[in-house]
Amino acid sequence: MEFPDDIFQEIIEGKTKLLVPKKSITDKVPPMKPAFFNPKAKLNRDFSIIAYSAFLNKFEGPKIFLESMSGVGSRGLRVANELEVEKIVINDLNPSALKMAEYSANLNQTKNVEFSEKEVCRFFSNYSKKGERGSIVDIDPFGSPAAFFDCGIRATMHGGILSVAATDLQVLNGLFQSACKRKYGGVPVRTEYGNEIAIRLILGSLRAVAGRLGVTVIPMFVESEMHYYRTYVKVLNRPDQQENLGYILHCKNCGHRKISLEQEQECELCKLKISIAGPLWIGNIFNKEFVQNMLDENPKLETDKNCEKILLKCLEESEMPGTYFTIDEIASIMKSSPPKLEKAVSSLKENGFLSSVTAFNPTGFRTNANVNEIIGIFKTIQ
Repeated sequence: MEFPDDIFQEIIEGKTKLLVPKKSITDKVPPMKPAFFNPKAKLNRDFSIIAYSAFLNKFEGPKIFLESMSGVGSRGLRVANELEVEKIVINDLNPSALKMAEYSANLNQTKNVEFSEKEVCRFFSNYSKKGERGSIVDIDPFGSPAAFFDCGIRATMHGGILSVAATDLQVLNGLFQSACKRKYGGVPVRTEYGNEIAIRLILGSLRAVAGRLGVTVIPMFVESEMHYYRTYVKVLNRPDQQENLGYILHCKNCGHRKISLEQEQECELCKLKISIAGPLWIGNIFNKEFVQNMLDENPKLETDKNCEKILLKCLEESEMPGTYFTIDEIASIMKSSPPKLEKAVSSLKENGFLSSVTAFNPTGFRTNANVNEIIGIFKTIQ
């Protein structure tokens, strides 16, 4: 396959050379043909490299990376070129994308990469037997990944990482509730922290599929960006005995919210009807040790300078209560100007509550104080 200079160009991302379509760099929306490459997803790929590096450092089994929907192979080739992995299999249904990935592999002189042109679950079925599974399995579709949860989990070895991206944000954020229920088995509520509800719906769906297969999934790290959500879960070959599926109860009248194993019909603060999101994942969404390992690995890698700032926030909130508030949300209820975020967090701590910033929202904070307690404290802030 010829790669004329007026259609294709070579770029460097991280430490890796990539051949990409020129229009994916110049056009506002990257075209699907001849192959898809999204330059705006660099931060997403940077976080993948950090997470996979942190995982591989502690993992003692065979280091095999399976990428099911590779596009031009940007993520898989970065794994091959920037991390210590024994075998990488890059799969895509687009033969042009695979030819570009092969060209890029030669540019970087990578020897441990294989290429596959199969539908996702057919690809994963080749790696679903014991001894042939991936230690890192990556699913990055257009839209919902839910159709691939079953075969993705089956292709992940015991102790391995399954990483899943979703771009159907309107569905997950509550614009199409019936579509969300159909795809993910739960419904969202439209709130200021809708991105966290969305990620918990993805994790809840993964947990439900894993439960049916008799395996456990443990969230290690999650990402929320404008155009995608991504979750990283460890897969263990044993049944999950934990009660980690439940609901987020949100009162649109007074702003109270809580996580619960059971549904409730009225707000415990104002006694009005409550909105219910779920069933969804109600456990931790960050593993503190894993996030710390990511922070330790980051300086060794070529990544965006924002990665460290975001990871520090993730570390701080890793053991905080689920669901967050925003400064503007509380200020709107109080009909006053919002305090500074740092002052809000420190005031909550001074009054005996847990509190931290969150990576999910630049004006967001987590706390175990309820909305009335938060308002009471904010009134004392000068």
